[in-house]
Amino acid sequence: MQGDLNDCFKAPDDLLRLDDALAMLERRLFPVVATETVGLTAALGRVLAEPVHARTGNPRFDNAAMDGFCLRSADLNAAAPTTLPITGRHAAGQAPGEPLAAGAAARIFTGAPLPPGADAVVMQEDCTVDGDRVTIPPGIAAGNFVRKVGEDFAEGGVVVQPGRRLRPQDVAMAAAAGVAQLTVYRRLKVGVFGTGDELVEPGNPLGPAQIYGSNRYGLLAALATLGVEANDLGHLPDRRDATEAALKAAGETQDLIVTSGGVSVGGEDHVVAAVRALGQVHVWRMAVKPGKPTTLGTVGKAAFVGLPGYPVSTLATFMVVARPVVLRLSGATAEPLFPEVYPLPADFTFVKKHKRRQFVRASLDRSGGSPVVRLFPSQEPHVLSSLVQSDGLVDLREDCTGVLPGDMVSFIPYAHILPV
Repeated sequence: MQGDLNDCFKAPDDLLRLDDALAMLERRLFPVVATETVGLTAALGRVLAEPVHARTGNPRFDNAAMDGFCLRSADLNAAAPTTLPITGRHAAGQAPGEPLAAGAAARIFTGAPLPPGADAVVMQEDCTVDGDRVTIPPGIAAGNFVRKVGEDFAEGGVVVQPGRRLRPQDVAMAAAAGVAQLTVYRRLKVGVFGTGDELVEPGNPLGPAQIYGSNRYGLLAALATLGVEANDLGHLPDRRDATEAALKAAGETQDLIVTSGGVSVGGEDHVVAAVRALGQVHVWRMAVKPGKPTTLGTVGKAAFVGLPGYPVSTLATFMVVARPVVLRLSGATAEPLFPEVYPLPADFTFVKKHKRRQFVRASLDRSGGSPVVRLFPSQEPHVLSSLVQSDGLVDLREDCTGVLPGDMVSFIPYAHILPV
């Protein structure tokens, strides 16, 4: 996090609105990682740091879009078929050779350069061949089935903009432009802690009052979808000294620290106090459900995001708060901080009693043809199956007081937030 963030937050006693938090992140967060060069096969999911300039245009030359015959359109009769002698053959990968003579046609295959003078291609299915002559139907104009030089992109032009997490089509574009090496940001180092003495590693026997820790693994998986270097730093015990020591060490090696739990007001919640002792707490408590105790700050040289401890709250808040932090610190400035929402009709009734922005779990029902949104039966923050058995989140804004069947709601598919 760059600069002094204190001047862009509300007083500690206020709940920060999500839109205000996202606007702050847009203004204040910048890439914190250096750049490196990678080959095309290693570029998928990396964040592009410099624009990709085409070394050649595409197409590089006028070429045939279909198998057929190339010719000069001026030689054709506009109202009747025209018969021309076949004087040559042009295949992909071969130089165009001599100019096409006036009043002649040549066999040509998809991707082959047009010989000088030719300005149209007629697909072979529309032609009649008789020995070394071909009859062309009327109505063929210049440019017919011709891929013109540079119609996709021009030599020297920018074909992929920086700030984008590279997709397969971006990598293909760079290759088509003749670029073999891309300058990308180094992967963001994100350290993840769980918290709580009650947590036991999956697979180990449980003692009295113990549970298996799931939040850390969910966060590590979520971070993996964002292309960062996600580092498992274990879990923090419910002791202030141990919490502070672990966070201090992480602040010296990580770009971002993410924790789950320990950020509320309970007597065993030590994370916020430790962050205050080691750095700064810029945000504590947000007007969002789930996620009210979400904390943003700094620890040493690292940014810090503290998420609530309930399993659903951890992942849902990661999607709408921590994910934007990861994107901007990673250099992904071309990606919107908030995922695209889809207006769809609700097939449920829901009463929203508070003034916080709320995200509820729901699924799409297409059984009636057009999709409708159905609410998961339980919205309790400990019911992890509500995430597993739903398709996305419904975004209920602060001024919403409830939903009735048929109301349009804003639906966010999980696949658009954390694509696998």
